[in-house]
Amino acid sequence: MTQLGAMHAASFEADPKHLGFVLARYHFVARMLQGKAWVLEIGCGDGTGAEVVKPAVGLLCGMDREAQPEDNPSRSFWRADILQRLPHLQGEGILWPWDAIYALDVLEHINPIDEDRALHNISQALAPNGVCIIGMPSKESQPYASPISRAHHVNCKTEDDLRNTLGRHFSNVFMFGMNDATLHTGFGPMCHYRLAVCTGPT
Repeated sequence: MTQLGAMHAASFEADPKHLGFVLARYHFVARMLQGKAWVLEIGCGDGTGAEVVKPAVGLLCGMDREAQPEDNPSRSFWRADILQRLPHLQGEGILWPWDAIYALDVLEHINPIDEDRALHNISQALAPNGVCIIGMPSKESQPYASPISRAHHVNCKTEDDLRNTLGRHFSNVFMFGMNDATLHTGFGPMCHYRLAVCTGPT
């Protein structure tokens, strides 16, 4: 029987519906990356969300700056920092780029002065035809966030800000919004959460 990781188990205890919203974001990733061979999750935490994506892709690996690899010994995992060079798949003396990389609830925690370095590292680790998905709370949602969340959300963005930031590192940026578990392409300022699908790493 699969058990929730410690972080998401605590979330379920505190607010079960919020866990549903989080897993809906992973469902979006799974649908967008269906059939991709080699996929990397940045900020995988305890790995609970990865269970939604794993059946849709070939090999799913995770990296996180804080979580312990021994938390999930059955998963391919690196302790690594997005501000450093990202891990590559390695085999037969060759470093393979990733077919897809996704990061949910990561960019808002990165200081704006460091965001271009983080996104550059992502784009350089992707195959030329690779896909990147970035998810983060909207700037407009922050008045409704908890004090703890607001303290750690140092880089939330409007739709235009996120599109322009990602556009410095990818040729194409396709924007989606989420309110609770509902995905849409509606009016940007009314989005609680943003998901960007990026292609053409530069």
